[in-house]
Amino acid sequence: MSAIRLLVLGDVRLRGRAHGYQVRNDLEFWGAHQWSTAKPGSIYHALKQLAKQGLLLAHDIAPSTAGGPPRTEYEITEAGEAEFFRLLRHALTATHEKQELLTSAVGFLVDLSRDEAVELLRRRVAALEGWRNEVTASWSLQDSTPEEWGHIGEIMKLWVHTADSDAAWARELIARLEKGAFVMAGEGERDLSVLTDRPPL
Repeated sequence: MSAIRLLVLGDVRLRGRAHGYQVRNDLEFWGAHQWSTAKPGSIYHALKQLAKQGLLLAHDIAPSTAGGPPRTEYEITEAGEAEFFRLLRHALTATHEKQELLTSAVGFLVDLSRDEAVELLRRRVAALEGWRNEVTASWSLQDSTPEEWGHIGEIMKLWVHTADSDAAWARELIARLEKGAFVMAGEGERDLSVLTDRPPL
């Protein structure tokens, strides 16, 4: 599953209406060009594809009086809103996706209600614990330890370590959310300081 769909839909949704240059600047401001496939060309391509799929609505804007080509501004549709939340929920619970998808989802975590965010993260922890148990059970079935598998055993150690660290992070985030961290959906105004042309504080 592509993180860029979640990033682009989420950014346009956050802005209400945005042109490609704004979306590109926001994603670069978040560092997404370093930890995901969100490069300039892929961002503009995603905007056009999402519009073709009916997830974004494209508005042609007249060129400025200073000249230059007309711009296209985008806003999220009802179908786009549903797709955004589908991707967000999937990204927070899926344990076998690329890290960039989870990273993207964490950036939009506050678009969920507190209760739903906690529930999704609990499902993530349960899935990680289940996967860890499968890995360690395979050692028992072979009646061996990772050390006896030589360097191949390091793969299983890496899987267990990854599951443990991911689950520990999710548990800590759950605890912070339960103590009231962040302003979640339905609790107040969305923090717009994450936008590149944000209004001054």
